[in-house]
Amino acid sequence: MTAKEFTSHNMIGSWPLYKKVGFRIAFLFFLLLCIPLQLSWYKELIKIDWLHPDYRDIYDIARFETAVPNIMFQSMSTTEENDKIAAEISSNWITDYSPWGNALVIAVVAGLLWTVLDRRRSSYKALYYGLSVVVRFRAALGIICFGFTKVFPTQMPYPSYAMLNTDFGDFTLQKLYWLSIGIVPWYQVFGGLVEITAGLLLCFKKTATFGAILLIAALGDITFVNFAYNGSVHVYASYFVLLGLFVLMPDLLRLYKLLILEQHTIPQSFYPNYAEPLYKYGRLGLKSLSFLIFIVLLGYTQYLNFRYDPYKLPATAGVKGLRGTYTVKEFRINNQLIPYHPLDSLRWNQATFEQWNTLTFRVHKPVLIDPTNGGGAPIRDIQRRFEITGIAGGQHAFHYYADTIDHVLYLEDKNIFAGRMKADAKAEEQASQQHNSTTAKSWISDAAWKHIGDENKMVDGHVWSTRRDRVFSHPKGSTNVSKMILNYHTKDGSEIILNGINETNDSIYVVLERVNKKYVLEESSLKAGKY
Repeated sequence: MTAKEFTSHNMIGSWPLYKKVGFRIAFLFFLLLCIPLQLSWYKELIKIDWLHPDYRDIYDIARFETAVPNIMFQSMSTTEENDKIAAEISSNWITDYSPWGNALVIAVVAGLLWTVLDRRRSSYKALYYGLSVVVRFRAALGIICFGFTKVFPTQMPYPSYAMLNTDFGDFTLQKLYWLSIGIVPWYQVFGGLVEITAGLLLCFKKTATFGAILLIAALGDITFVNFAYNGSVHVYASYFVLLGLFVLMPDLLRLYKLLILEQHTIPQSFYPNYAEPLYKYGRLGLKSLSFLIFIVLLGYTQYLNFRYDPYKLPATAGVKGLRGTYTVKEFRINNQLIPYHPLDSLRWNQATFEQWNTLTFRVHKPVLIDPTNGGGAPIRDIQRRFEITGIAGGQHAFHYYADTIDHVLYLEDKNIFAGRMKADAKAEEQASQQHNSTTAKSWISDAAWKHIGDENKMVDGHVWSTRRDRVFSHPKGSTNVSKMILNYHTKDGSEIILNGINETNDSIYVVLERVNKKYVLEESSLKAGKY
C-alpha cells in the first residue's frame, strides 16, 4: 500500500456519534490547556530582544500556566488578609486543579452546542491531526525547557552551607527530596536528558508514540514523588502526563494487541498531503524554528545561567572575607550580654555567610515556613528563595548589599512569609510602618549606593540581557520585609564583629568565630554559579 493510498484509506468512513461528541469536547478542552490565554504572555513575548535574550525569556514561552476563568471550580474566599496568606501557602486538589475543571466545564458546554450546530459532519480526522500537532509541540517544547534546567543542574541546586548545617528534622518533605537530588547532580543531568529526549521524539509524528511513553514514564514518576513528598509542582508534572496520554491514546489498543496478544497490527493515522506547500513548508518551518529557539538558543542561554546566573540561587558574589560557617561567640542586644542557651529566643545560635550575598542565622523562635520550591525566574537576588524555602528550626536568611568601603551590610529578610505571622494584619502593617519610618530615610543612602555599585552589573557580562536592564530600570519597590544595617569588621575572616540595628530596631553586637567544619558529603564539581 502506497503512502497516498494509505492516507486516502484512512479518510474513508464516518465516526459514530459518541466519538464525534467526545472529540468536540476533547478538542476544546486541550486547546484551552495548550493555548496561552494570559494577555501578559503575549506582552512579554513582544518584549523579547532576540539579539540579547535571557534564558528566562525563552523559558517563559513554554512555561505558562493554564488560566481559564472560573465557572464552577474556584478557591475559597480570600477577602480577609489572613485568607489570602492561607491561599498563598496552602495546597489542595480543588484549588490546584481548578483550571482543568474550569476548562472541562467550558469544553462540555461548548462541545454540546457544537454538536447541535454541526450534526452532519461525518468525521474530524483533519481537525484531529491539527490538535495532535498542537498537543505534541506543547508537550515537547515544555518538557525540553523543563529538561534543560536539569541538564545544567539548577532546578535542584547543590545544598548551601546553611542547609548542610540544618538539622534533618527541620526540613520539609519536599525539601528533603529536592536536596536528595541536588547532592547527586549527575543523576539530575540524566533526568534532564530523558526529558529532552522525550521532547525531541514528540516533535516527529513517526516517533511521537515513543516520546509519549517516555514522557508519561518520566513525568508520572515526578507527579507521584510530588504527591508523596507534598511537593508543589504536581500540577505541572501531571499536565505533561495528561498531554502524553492524549498522544498515546490512539495507539494503546494496537500496542496491547502487538505486545500482549502478539497479533499482527497495522498502525492507522491520518496524514495530510505533505506535497501541498502549506504542509510541506509549514512543518519544515515549525520544526526548524523550534529547534533553533528551544535547543540551540535555550541550550546556550541555559548554560550561561548555570555558569553565571543560577536562577534559584543568587548570582552576586558575597564578600570573600566573610564566607564560611561561624559559631556565635558573643551576642548583645541593646548592650545587654545574652549568654548562650539552646532555647533562647533572641540569641543567634550559629551563622553562615554563603558564597553569594546571603547571611543565614538560627534563632530558637519559630518562623512561618515558606512551602514553595523557590522556583520561578526572578532577576533580583533577593527574590531567589530556594535557600530558605522548606526549612524550619528558626532559620533566617537575609540578602545583603555590601558597602565594602565603609564596611556596612544592608540586609533584607528573604522569607516573605516570616513577616506575616501575626493574626491581625492591620496591626502588623502599622508596626511595619512605624519601624520603616525610623529606617526608610537612612536605609541605603546615595553615598552608600555609590560604594555598593549597580546591582545589575554585579554579574558576569555574559549574562547581560535586555530583560535585566528592563527589570533594574525600575526601583525594587518598598516591601514590609525585615531589614538590618550592620557594620562588619574582620582581619582574616577567622573572627567577625557585627554591630548595628537589627530587624526589630534594637542595637545589636555579635562576635562570630569561624568553624572549619568537615562534611561527610563530598564537594561537588558540578555546582552552579561563579563566585
